Amino acid sequence: MTDQHSVDAQGPIVAEGVDDEPVESNRRLFTGRSYMVMAAISAIYAFFHVAALNGMSIYEWTGLRIPLLPTFPMETWNFRIVHIAGALILGFTLYSARRFPEEGSTSGWHPLDILSLAALLPALYSLWTAWGIASQIAGGAQWNGMSPEFKNLEIYHYGLPLLAATAIGIVVGWLRTRERGQVTPADILLSLCGISVAVYLITIYGTLMRNSTGTPFAPIGISLAAVAGVALIMELTRRVAGLALIVIAGIFLIYVFTGDMLPGFLNAPNIQWTRFFSQVYTDAGILGPTTAVSSTYIILFIVFAAFLQASKVGDYFVNFAFAAAGRSRGGPAKVAIFASGLMGMINGTSAGNVVATGSLTIPLMKKVGYPARTAGAVEAAASTGGQIMPPIMGAGAFIMAEITGIPYTDIAIAAIIPAVLYFVSIYFMVDFEAAKLGMRGMRSDELPKLREMMRRVFLFIPIIILIYALFMGYSVIRAGTLATAAAAVVSWLTPYRMGLRSIVKAFELAGIMSIQIIAVCACAGIIVGVISLTGVGARFSSVLLGLAEASQFLALFFAMCIAILLGMGMPTTAAYAVAASVVAPGLVQLGIPLLTAHFFVFYFAVVSAITPPVALASYAAAGISGANPMETSVASFKIGISAFIVPFMFFYNGAILMDGTWFEVIRAGVTAIFGVYLLSSGMQGWFAGSGAAWFIRLGLIIGALCMIAGGLMTDLIGIAVAAALYAIQWKFRPAPDAQIAVRGSD
Repeated sequence: MTDQHSVDAQGPIVAEGVDDEPVESNRRLFTGRSYMVMAAISAIYAFFHVAALNGMSIYEWTGLRIPLLPTFPMETWNFRIVHIAGALILGFTLYSARRFPEEGSTSGWHPLDILSLAALLPALYSLWTAWGIASQIAGGAQWNGMSPEFKNLEIYHYGLPLLAATAIGIVVGWLRTRERGQVTPADILLSLCGISVAVYLITIYGTLMRNSTGTPFAPIGISLAAVAGVALIMELTRRVAGLALIVIAGIFLIYVFTGDMLPGFLNAPNIQWTRFFSQVYTDAGILGPTTAVSSTYIILFIVFAAFLQASKVGDYFVNFAFAAAGRSRGGPAKVAIFASGLMGMINGTSAGNVVATGSLTIPLMKKVGYPARTAGAVEAAASTGGQIMPPIMGAGAFIMAEITGIPYTDIAIAAIIPAVLYFVSIYFMVDFEAAKLGMRGMRSDELPKLREMMRRVFLFIPIIILIYALFMGYSVIRAGTLATAAAAVVSWLTPYRMGLRSIVKAFELAGIMSIQIIAVCACAGIIVGVISLTGVGARFSSVLLGLAEASQFLALFFAMCIAILLGMGMPTTAAYAVAASVVAPGLVQLGIPLLTAHFFVFYFAVVSAITPPVALASYAAAGISGANPMETSVASFKIGISAFIVPFMFFYNGAILMDGTWFEVIRAGVTAIFGVYLLSSGMQGWFAGSGAAWFIRLGLIIGALCMIAGGLMTDLIGIAVAAALYAIQWKFRPAPDAQIAVRGSD
């Protein structure tokens, strides 16, 4: 009786299961002992990172090593190699090479399974050889990469068996799969190959041979191990993130060996395969900035997100959004803006955020009257905006800090006004759409009670602690760890108390969630390695400089197109990492400040998720709404249009990025918000409480661009245009465009 009364007082629970992790079509689902083993491996993998990172943090902070963790702090390269190897083991075990067939259709053994089992022998032999090399070096042997004896050992006893096993594992994986709860021998084979690569590289990089990478003196084993490692990373990326990034990485790899035959600025020096691969698996490539961030900040915040999920805080975020905004016209769309922005800030993937929150918000948007394509587009645009929402920015802020050397706090502060402009613009767009369609909000009896939601506002404490710790100067690792611990503590004030079992479950979930982003970052590292080793980034910069001589705006527009093109079909972190290597250096050479140049690139890498024709977030939303994917992507492009204008504002008005006096910053923010209001009115054809005629819409867009430009004179012109248009609209009420189907008013 008491429980029922409590439910009635709180109102219906709108959001349930938002925190549930979606299961991909090629992910294995284990039961019984298999599940226990995989859960343990996944949890240990995630916990290893938390322990290692805090061990390093404590050592840097106090100079003390942790007695119970004698291997920490780990050497940086070794830590990153283990980080990738662990993801390979987990990824190949959890994700099949293709979708699962109908149950019962692949039972029993197949000749390809026998081939995979036979290939275990060369894989084990290469691992045994790598272990033997490690033992010799540990025993004091001096490893000489030029010695014929050592070369033969590395080629015939390590490299060739490893490459043969890797090739067989990948090909058989494409051709043969089993039922959803069974691991194929080919995937076990690939996991062993990943271990063999890691053991050898850790061993060799622990000697003076590290300094020889990229030179003729590098041991041939490094190149052979890197070839296998690159193949394993690309195969895992294909399994967890699709073909888009693989195609781009493949084009860059082909460019390495064909660049000397290309004309013009694409011409590159002839690079031997041994030289390239001996250097690509170093901090000049795979172990570089992308993996540095995925092995530290990203995985730490994935653990944080997993703890929030385990304590059902995500459900609370969405319910809070419904209670606060559900009653306004088009309420579910405004809930999507709030909830998706908050969730997307943490989880780091636009498409993943669409699946998590869109499964709830999209059906409700359709229920209150939004067309299916608009419902999907709103969710896609809002989820994408989460990637630009400080303080976490879907891990983008940390990658930017790693690449540029700019303090994280400066980046987070600079992102505030652009993020506000983006979400305010989406709010206006959905509000005007609701007004055109004559919508009303949801009824009070359909929503959680705001008063009850406010009583549980303490669930925001982990986020508040994270922000406070970061801006108080704590390291990201310490701040993230404190916020994670706070999530567990706060859960004891809810029905979902986190005990030991829940904490282990959260680490297990974090291990699984981390696989995609680790694979993607490692694969992006391959592209970054190609760019740095071939010098194509510098040649691209010269093209931008040439364009800038004709028109600086034309150079920026060209940079925008390249950033979007490189980001299409790729997760945000990889898209930004690649675009930052290709586009940002050229913008800096144009004289654009470093932070502005990287924000410019970052924004367009983010919005590639809603840019036709390849818009991952829009396609994910279309899958839920049932609308046409291309129509949804066009609609999401329209709703998120401000994100394509805001980066140009950085260039023309640095105050948008907090670069200026307080008066300049406040004036820039206020006028820009008014500008996106006019832009939204013009795009949606709704102004001053009624539909707008074509010339009113055109005038609104012109006025918006004047307001957005940032100059005092342009601001005054924009205000004058808006005032004149308001007077015309209010006095004469010209007939609106025919395509604006008005079914109601304010």
